[in-house]
Amino acid sequence: MSPHSLPASIFPDLSGQRALVTGAASGIGRAIATALAAQGVRVALADLNPEAAQAVADSLPGDAFALPVDVRQRASVEAAVKAALDTMGGLDILIANAGVSSMARALEITDAEWDFNMDVNTRGVFLANQIAGQIFAAQGHGTIVNTASLAAKVGAPLLAHYSASKFAVVGWTQALAREMAPLSIRVNAVCPGFVRTSMQEREIGWEATLRGMTPEAVEADYIAQTPLGRIETPEDVAGVVVFLCSESARFMTGQAINVTGGVYMT
Repeated sequence: MSPHSLPASIFPDLSGQRALVTGAASGIGRAIATALAAQGVRVALADLNPEAAQAVADSLPGDAFALPVDVRQRASVEAAVKAALDTMGGLDILIANAGVSSMARALEITDAEWDFNMDVNTRGVFLANQIAGQIFAAQGHGTIVNTASLAAKVGAPLLAHYSASKFAVVGWTQALAREMAPLSIRVNAVCPGFVRTSMQEREIGWEATLRGMTPEAVEADYIAQTPLGRIETPEDVAGVVVFLCSESARFMTGQAINVTGGVYMT
């Protein structure tokens, strides 16, 4: 077992539930899908790259499977949710995780860069939450967890457009949580910090160029900002997501949980 993996059966109440995870082919999404499957959840892994998602699904227990989705397109999200419902016979959990980033100085961000971040990070969460949320409202139960970011709590230099998209995710999460609470449907978010993923590898290269540093110096700066003294892993985030899906978090809604190793503490 990986030192950062979640032990099996720590949340037995999740066994037999059915989850849809967007952006599940890699990084945080893959870790979330893996952690949920380890708790006995049947998982539909939705991704723009369904072949990569299927490779992950094939490695999981519990009859996991992949679906294509472009979270920017309502029809695509509707089709993915319907396919998940039809295949699993129902849906109990939505993890709206799909996300992108690009990096530029605020005064140099292009319209295309702004739209790309907003379309995937914000519109993608909105569409997945709304479409799955309608199902949850009709059936009278369901749990939603959205992936936000440390950059949703503190405006991040060189990531102003990304920060704006993730601040929006937190605001949406809080508002939706208030509307869904009377139906006993919980809506929360996680805010990861400096997570070792392929997206972070790209960001380190971009930041190194923009700041005139080496990539090694950028990573050292990330670690220096982190009181727990290391780069975060996707599994660090996944464990918190699984907790939020479980009955242990039954009285938590509208929260944006920092999973940053102490970079941000309020």
